[in-house]
Amino acid sequence: MTRFIQLSHADNILLAVDPLKVGDKAGDVAARARIPRGHKMAVRDIASDEPIVKYGQTIGFAREPIVAGDWVHEHNVYLRNFERDYLFGTNARHTPVLPEAERATFLGYRRPSGKVGTRNFIAVLTSVNCSASVAGFIVEEVNRSGILRDYPNVDGAIALVHGTGCGIDTQGAAYDLLKRTQWGFATNPNVGGVLMVGLGCEAFQIPRWMQSYNIEESTTFRTMTIQETGGTRKTVEAGVKAILDMLPTVNAAERTPQPASELVLALQCGGSDGYSGISANPALGAAVDLLVAQGGTAVLSETPEIYGAEHLLTLRAETREVGEKLIERIRWWEAYTARHDMEMNNNPSPGNKLGGLTTILEKSLGASAKGGTTNLRAVLEYAEPINERGLVFMDTPGYDPVSATGQVAGGANILCFTTGRGSAFGCKPTPSIKLASNSFIFEQMREDMDINCGDILDGVTLAEKGEEIFTEILRVASGGRTKSESLGYGDNEFVPWSLGATM
Repeated sequence: MTRFIQLSHADNILLAVDPLKVGDKAGDVAARARIPRGHKMAVRDIASDEPIVKYGQTIGFAREPIVAGDWVHEHNVYLRNFERDYLFGTNARHTPVLPEAERATFLGYRRPSGKVGTRNFIAVLTSVNCSASVAGFIVEEVNRSGILRDYPNVDGAIALVHGTGCGIDTQGAAYDLLKRTQWGFATNPNVGGVLMVGLGCEAFQIPRWMQSYNIEESTTFRTMTIQETGGTRKTVEAGVKAILDMLPTVNAAERTPQPASELVLALQCGGSDGYSGISANPALGAAVDLLVAQGGTAVLSETPEIYGAEHLLTLRAETREVGEKLIERIRWWEAYTARHDMEMNNNPSPGNKLGGLTTILEKSLGASAKGGTTNLRAVLEYAEPINERGLVFMDTPGYDPVSATGQVAGGANILCFTTGRGSAFGCKPTPSIKLASNSFIFEQMREDMDINCGDILDGVTLAEKGEEIFTEILRVASGGRTKSESLGYGDNEFVPWSLGATM
């Protein structure tokens, strides 16, 4: 029996769960062309320039007349601007939070700041690309020595390096973003100790950064520059010694029972496909609703990938100001892409299109489902501290490493990542739970995927899958390893957003 899904009575397309050959029936309509799995087929005739409707929403327009049974994809669909009404707070509703005695718990590290970590890393940060190699050498030497085996409460030492820190305007947006991102990682509750390594002559000066946040050196916070320390070898030796000195203090942290309200969950999707918006993303949204009911926080991001679905989020904005701030960020992105001779529909990627996604509107309507159904409480700038509970939105690019870097800098202590094509991703110091949108990719990449959401297509309910995801979040938050962690991912995904000219 051919499996297909029509998501709304208003839809003029259906999604092929299984591939269709010419003549195969999906309901009352016979395929007039081969329809790959995860792709769309017209369920009725669609006139030229008529909207293509999925999720009950416009995802594009017919480039030419489309006949019932035709394959509907980029060859016969185009995107143009059209009016959307922005209503603010119409669907906002009170979401009760469970009494404290009824809340789920996990085993986490309660920090002096009051925040709770799910991991306990020592992070070697860099002020500039010129000190990136030295930071890597320090971590390699610590790991090679085997000393970490004597400190079982320490998850490891990680080098968080980047390609900027100089050639930037020290009074401009690029400097401010890097400053905020570095501070966010230094204070993320998954980090128990910090070593900041610089060159010495860069634009991003460590003393100025410390002064901005009233930072002082301590047992668990140390800084050094290659020039002042005496070169590469001496800096590596000094860096290793600094970490060895930190280890007893960092190792003294212990996991204790903590309420689920202390979880700050970053929401990411990458390598999306035609199934993502009907399986993994809404299932993650169901888990988000459970977390919010516990008093926890979820962080929806990737502004270019909610483009075209923002009107559904403004409906849930808790205040008009929150909704208007989201629209302001959308307008900024429209202007930003135009300045660089791009357009918002440059996304989806070739892989997304192979997986069945045709336009950014289709991708965004599916991606926004990760945010569940509760009120939108706040809209934050990139890497801004996340102080609100409930569902919040952070303005980030759609590129996964840059987006996740902003979320972790904001304070995310755990992350869920949905994928239909099989993205390879980790996010130290924050564990990343991988959710497959279809059973094929789950089986194909079983060693990389934590949860299969493809069984939703076989009858598992979104509520049941949401419970499964929430249970996995608690397990991982308590120290359980994700597939990405077991494979060693997460060392190369620290990618701060770089704005402005490189001088």
